[in-house]
Amino acid sequence: MAFLTRRTILSSTAMTLVLTGLPARAQTAPDTEWRNYAADLANTRYAPLDQINASNFDKLEVAWRLPSHMLGSRPEYTWEATPLVIKGRLYTTAGSRRDVVCVDAANGEMLWMFRKDEGERARISPRQYSGRGLAYWTDGTEERILYVTPGYQLVALDASTGLPITDFGDKGVVDLKKNMDQVIDPLGGEIGLHATPTVARNVVIVGAAHASGSVPGNKPRTKGYVRGFDVKTGKRLWIFHTIPLKGEYGYDSWIRAGEAEAATNTGCWAQISVDEELGLAYLGIEIPSADESGVRRQGNTLFSNCIVAVELETGKRRWHYQMVHHDIWDRDVPCAAILCDIPHNGKIVKALAQPSKQCFLYVLNRETGKPIWPIVEKRVPRGDVPGEWYSPTQPFPTRPPAYDVQNVDASTVIDFTPELHAKALRLLSRYRSGPLFTPPSLSRADGTWGTLVALATQGGTNWAGGCYDPETHTVYTFSENVVAVGGLLPGNPRFTDADYIRGTFSAAPTSAAAIQGGENYLAPPTAVANAAAGSTATAGSADEFRPGILTIDGLPLMKPPYGRITATDLEKGEIAWQVAHGDTPDAIKNHPALKGLKIPRTGRPGLIGPTVTRSLVICGESGFVTTAGGRRGALLRAYDKKTGEDRGAVYMPAPQVGSPMTYMLGGRQYIVLTIGGPGFPAEMLAFRLPQSA
Repeated sequence: MAFLTRRTILSSTAMTLVLTGLPARAQTAPDTEWRNYAADLANTRYAPLDQINASNFDKLEVAWRLPSHMLGSRPEYTWEATPLVIKGRLYTTAGSRRDVVCVDAANGEMLWMFRKDEGERARISPRQYSGRGLAYWTDGTEERILYVTPGYQLVALDASTGLPITDFGDKGVVDLKKNMDQVIDPLGGEIGLHATPTVARNVVIVGAAHASGSVPGNKPRTKGYVRGFDVKTGKRLWIFHTIPLKGEYGYDSWIRAGEAEAATNTGCWAQISVDEELGLAYLGIEIPSADESGVRRQGNTLFSNCIVAVELETGKRRWHYQMVHHDIWDRDVPCAAILCDIPHNGKIVKALAQPSKQCFLYVLNRETGKPIWPIVEKRVPRGDVPGEWYSPTQPFPTRPPAYDVQNVDASTVIDFTPELHAKALRLLSRYRSGPLFTPPSLSRADGTWGTLVALATQGGTNWAGGCYDPETHTVYTFSENVVAVGGLLPGNPRFTDADYIRGTFSAAPTSAAAIQGGENYLAPPTAVANAAAGSTATAGSADEFRPGILTIDGLPLMKPPYGRITATDLEKGEIAWQVAHGDTPDAIKNHPALKGLKIPRTGRPGLIGPTVTRSLVICGESGFVTTAGGRRGALLRAYDKKTGEDRGAVYMPAPQVGSPMTYMLGGRQYIVLTIGGPGFPAEMLAFRLPQSA
């Protein structure tokens, strides 16, 4: 008989709970593993498994579930992690304190848990909650789990026990606010990270994320440099200055003296891909602050909005490619580049495919950074913001075509009925609108209310990214089709150091008391923006519309699909298929203006990503809906990866919030993902087929 014993290791800052004496399974060797956040360092999110297929997907049942409500001091509703599976154990971050848990991958039984309590440092950090997961390293003998805490510290744990590696950093911890070529307040700096570290060879690469740059406050902020650390000792090996120092390559792209030195943010908050054979890591760099105002960062400002290839073991720049010049749309790099070897002009090319917020798939040679198909510079409109610097052109890929709507005009807004379409056109007349890269504009009570931006500020594809099938050389992306106001108001120096901030004038006076300091706001975005701007403007007269409200009788302004999955063939540079992903929302199904109309499946917006197997593309829905069975929840859907046809769906009590992964264990295939949403604290679900299936 095996007895369950419990060992608790406590200190002033960390706790590890280890469960020992568990009985061994009859089969201890797993069939497959999932060793990286997106399956591999190429970020393909692909698994060559087919036990779960079109003939049986509908039969999936819940094998086990891991709730998050017992982890941390408050509930979490958006658990964005993708777990790892190694040797039959599943590892993930979880809960509002970003605990690390290890469970039996067959039944979800907890084996150990590690918690690092950071106190005030974590409480005021800009990137809180569970994050997106962790990383794994082994030299064949020793095994380590590495993750970044909410308070921006790199922790190394023994994968078997969950105990800190005492000879890594300071007793298992590297303080990431130190040794960063700048002075950072231990309790400030507005720096953190949701993404996982990336481990390749013996190097741990760590990026940086910051507080939102839409309405920046007056708090001191930092530069988002990227660093490489020795996986065994925690020693810093290299640093890449995402804002170049004087004398470094790219410094001259900041055309006004002193602006590079004063600039902040420009971190790498997305996942990082690595080609170990080439010895290159691919960094996706965000924009400087403020997001929609570039008055104080004039020029192309390298390395913002760039994919930068750096040498894995030295951090030296090998090449870069800038996807947006002088970004004033918040179109920074949101997710990892997908590394893929594709047929092109009669030979196999080492390529990378970068999904984007603007729904272009940028396909480059990952050895040189040169586009696989031409990317041309096209002239784009100028705006009306005093002192702003506007890039005259932007890069437009010729192939593949954009995979979602990029413009706001009469052809892209709601047209379920002529009456609804007429209202949409009247709303458009209140704003500036147009094609991709139409710039944000001043929001005025006596003029246009700002610019309507397709794909909104979160973009069509965000942090979840895409996946890649090496059998068919196809990239699969989820994108959402939504719209936002690119409106700007002058910043009030009492509350922000930005010249202009995102927002629209308010139809009712607002108070600066709406701001609770820095980025911690309790008011709606429009009220917050007006408070930061010191605005008390009113609409002046009654109207059927109000600034910033972009719905028509409660219906979305844009035409459906509101969310879609696209298959892009990288052999041809063409879109192979597209499907609306997600059932039609209840508010549209039951809207009185649409009674009697046959509305095709509209899809639903969200920040989600798919996974691909030998035959299926798998993705959960975003947002709650009343399912066909009358239950509130969402569906985990499967599509034929070659045609996009529906291949089954299974009920979930809440929508997908983290990307799915899959593995074989004990002869059975599992699909695991996290779900959650308003009123439903997040949990992890593991699906598998019934034993008799």
